[in-house]
Amino acid sequence: MIATILRQAPADRRASIIAWRQLSDILAQRGNQLSDDDIRRSLHALAVLRPRVPESVRRDCARAIARHGRFAPLVALYANDVPAVSAIMLRDARLAEADWLALLPATSAMARSVLAGRSDLPHGVYRALASLGSASVALPQPETAAQQEPEVVAQAEPAPVAETAPEPAAESHPSQISELVRRIDKYQSTRAQPSPSRAPRAAFLFETGPDGVIHWVEGVTRGAVIGLSIAEAAFGGEPGTDGVAAGAFRQRAEIINARMLLEGTAADAGEWRFSALPWFDPATGQFRGYRASARRPHRNEMPYGRPAPEDSGDSIRQLIHELRSPLNAISGFAQIISGQMFGPVSSGYRSMAETIVGDAASVQSIIDDLETAARSGTARVDAPSEEVVDIGAIVTQVESELAALLADQRVDLSISRVGGPFFGHSSDADVRRMIGRLLTALVDVSEPGAILVGQLVTESRHDDMLQLRIVRPATIRFATSAELLDPGFSPEGEAPGAAVLSLGFSLRLVDSLARASGGRLDIGHNALTLHLPSANSKADAGLEAQQGE
Repeated sequence: MIATILRQAPADRRASIIAWRQLSDILAQRGNQLSDDDIRRSLHALAVLRPRVPESVRRDCARAIARHGRFAPLVALYANDVPAVSAIMLRDARLAEADWLALLPATSAMARSVLAGRSDLPHGVYRALASLGSASVALPQPETAAQQEPEVVAQAEPAPVAETAPEPAAESHPSQISELVRRIDKYQSTRAQPSPSRAPRAAFLFETGPDGVIHWVEGVTRGAVIGLSIAEAAFGGEPGTDGVAAGAFRQRAEIINARMLLEGTAADAGEWRFSALPWFDPATGQFRGYRASARRPHRNEMPYGRPAPEDSGDSIRQLIHELRSPLNAISGFAQIISGQMFGPVSSGYRSMAETIVGDAASVQSIIDDLETAARSGTARVDAPSEEVVDIGAIVTQVESELAALLADQRVDLSISRVGGPFFGHSSDADVRRMIGRLLTALVDVSEPGAILVGQLVTESRHDDMLQLRIVRPATIRFATSAELLDPGFSPEGEAPGAAVLSLGFSLRLVDSLARASGGRLDIGHNALTLHLPSANSKADAGLEAQQGE
């Protein structure tokens, strides 16, 4: 079996993923029974395949084989993957004491911190970890807790730190659209949920090791601070410290009023200012780290005097305005050139201007969607809309409008009608946007040659809801609802690079618009179902009145 797998060179990404899963499963179950040559060739093949297998697939494989991971070389291979993968394997792998002792010297500090947080390893493994020194793990223990039981060490919670460890440069910066979506979500959640009674904390103390990683804290939740590093600057709104602290750390200099950003509960999260002094071993003069105190920033230390800029709806509206203004200027000048308002223009130049006008219209539609998403979280439906629209006719029109996209993607769309009529309570523009955005997003993630199947259903004329059911495309058949609603999700397991708006953004936009109209979007195991308020009984009564007149 394993010789057959190794003989076939994977031709594409899908074949690489299949080979990765098969080799990992065989080594996990029968690694100790294979010949040395087969083991060497299998591990070499996994090392070659790793750059071509998405991280999410490697995480899933680690999760599947971790509890059965009794083959030390395979555990070592996963332990030297990115932190998010290695942490999953090392949390549950079961090896003999001799295997752990042979594995420790080849693991990273982050991997050893995961092992230090376990309470079920042989006692000799803990002695080996202690002999390597506290600086050899990413989350060293404070000196005051050195005599505590291993269960107490587990409070350092290395797993979340592994998830937030720096990724390669190509994956560490999400798209601006995804970042904006997350800001919109954060704004809506803070508006929709009542503020907790617990007041935000005002100050806390912490210490770092010689590597700059915080290993002791007092005054805030440990999980919010432990594991953060002051030696490297955090970017893109990630928790961590700014470049002031990183620069001072390299010089072993005093840090004054550096900026720190935390995540967690409302009492801990947000922006802080901290000052720190380096300290050295009195006997040897060796640098031992920093001791620091942190406080909430004063009002005059916040940009423009705003206490919470990321929670302000004004910032989102301002961003949308700044996107729309230059776009309108570009589109306007392109229309002037295309229409030859200032004189004759060559055909090539005019064609280029017409392309710009079309692209500007597409971007304008995207900006409108972003603005709708920013508004819709605060919308409340006190009573059904009085406007009645023919949802069946709108579905037919949207199908016609998507003909070019369907041809380009080589996807067929088939939406049947069950029951009827299909009158609903909503505005014509909102229904067009909901149905158009939902179908477009699903067509974008469908494979060439696929058939997108759906039904427009009304169970009875007096039913409260109309339903538009679309069967999940094969590429997202097994994705969870949380993954589908994530703006960074794509069927390949990586952030979408080509699509301007992700599947997650589109689905949440549809759900927000539906809820503002009194409906909802359900993500089921087999289908996505858009529920919209039915107006069939009212429409029938109107028709009967007209016939009576």
